[in-house]
Amino acid sequence: MHKLIITEEDLTLEDIRFFLQEKPQVELSERVIGQINASRKIIEKVVDSEKTVYGVNTGFGKFADVRIKKEETAELQRRLVLSHAAGVGEPMPQEIVRLMMLLKVKNLSHGFSGIRLETVQLLTNLLNKDVVPVVPQKGSVGASGDLAPLAHMALLLLGEGEAFFDGQRIPAAQALQSAGLKPLELRAKEGLAVLNGTQAIQAYGLKALLRAQTLIKSADIIGAMSLEALLGTLTAFDPRIHEIRRHPGQMESAANVLKILQDSPIVESHRFSDHKVQDAYSLRCIPQVHGAVRDGFKYVKTVFEREMNGVTDNPLVFPDNGDVLSGGNFHGEPVAFAADHLGVILAELANIAERRIEHMLDPTVSEMAGFLTEEGGLNSGFMIAQVTAAALVSENKVLAHPSSVDSIPTSANKEDHVSMGTFAARKALEIAENACNVLAVELICAAQALDLRAPLQPAPATDLALGLVRGRIAHWKEDRLMHLAIDRARELISSGALIESVEKSTGTLT
Repeated sequence: MHKLIITEEDLTLEDIRFFLQEKPQVELSERVIGQINASRKIIEKVVDSEKTVYGVNTGFGKFADVRIKKEETAELQRRLVLSHAAGVGEPMPQEIVRLMMLLKVKNLSHGFSGIRLETVQLLTNLLNKDVVPVVPQKGSVGASGDLAPLAHMALLLLGEGEAFFDGQRIPAAQALQSAGLKPLELRAKEGLAVLNGTQAIQAYGLKALLRAQTLIKSADIIGAMSLEALLGTLTAFDPRIHEIRRHPGQMESAANVLKILQDSPIVESHRFSDHKVQDAYSLRCIPQVHGAVRDGFKYVKTVFEREMNGVTDNPLVFPDNGDVLSGGNFHGEPVAFAADHLGVILAELANIAERRIEHMLDPTVSEMAGFLTEEGGLNSGFMIAQVTAAALVSENKVLAHPSSVDSIPTSANKEDHVSMGTFAARKALEIAENACNVLAVELICAAQALDLRAPLQPAPATDLALGLVRGRIAHWKEDRLMHLAIDRARELISSGALIESVEKSTGTLT
């Protein structure tokens, strides 16, 4: 059985991929357990003292100046969770909620939150038993953390709300009982520790990052196939051009395309021809556009890896000297900016791909059969597949408008600036899915166009890609159900099968 042990070491993006794919059992290391217990002792001292500490013995937000009696501190936490579980809309995907729970466990494991060990262990037990709270998608402004989503997650700890278990959506109390778990009573500071944080932003953003990681490398492969099919020149990919501009992603993308199209009979057939001096930007500038996407991805990845290994609770407990400090680490601005940027770069990855699709379908540009069908009129070929790509690209342009430039004051102006990061991350994932579908359309068009270049053969690497496609999607001789072809191509991309196939010839692509 796979395990993921939460230690003081940082989690990586690959750890997140492992967690989502393998559903490992989650455990806390002894060091982490010690850290959690040490911070809890500080909170218990505060409860027994006359000291006023926000969220421990005060109200929340605008009610921070209202003192709470010692005997009411547990009830304060219960009511906090109930009142803040105000989300609306369809439930978040279960894998996003599971990831949000893991990230919350990681956040609490640092020992700056003052939560009890048994509360953290209940979260890990829920993960290990695959009991997933029902969390509505909408309702967070990403400022005091993801209050509404995390409150719905916290409901399950109390045996309230609903949960998914064993394929069913059932009352939380029933789900806990079926899994052999018991609800608990939250004590001082615990509800606030669970609710404060950016874990919903992180969960959506990390899932989008994993999707982007696959799409970026796939885009170089598919773009190279389109370049080859359109008899494009490789002059623009000469490494000397890219080295003097100095952008790492640009150099990486250009090197990938040269690797992929090495020893291509199609390229060789027109290498000494003056048929084309320069290609259209969507072909010639693949390194510049795909490369900028790559560099943007690295920035976003850095921000999210910092965030998931940082502490976003409030107030923060420092066991070395007993200080409990109130700050603003819950504010989602850093990850909101990054999530918005991720949406922008993935929208552009789809944007340039759609232009390559159009070039292949236009006979005046491609000098191939219109819409890549050999019997046009009776057949429409890939005409409407391009329309679908255009629709997705247009939708992405709207979705790519940054959420993080918006702010609506909340909590009677106590929380007067918010990040809107949760929506930024949620729509980044939606843009990623749209981009995957656009690349799927380009893949099936490029495969058809390479077929039409016969008897000339594609490069060894693109020939492997073509064979992979043809193993799932037959040559388009006459019209048939198009969406099935797009779905199958999307799966070849999202599963990583396309990358794996090509790398058998090229070695590891950057």
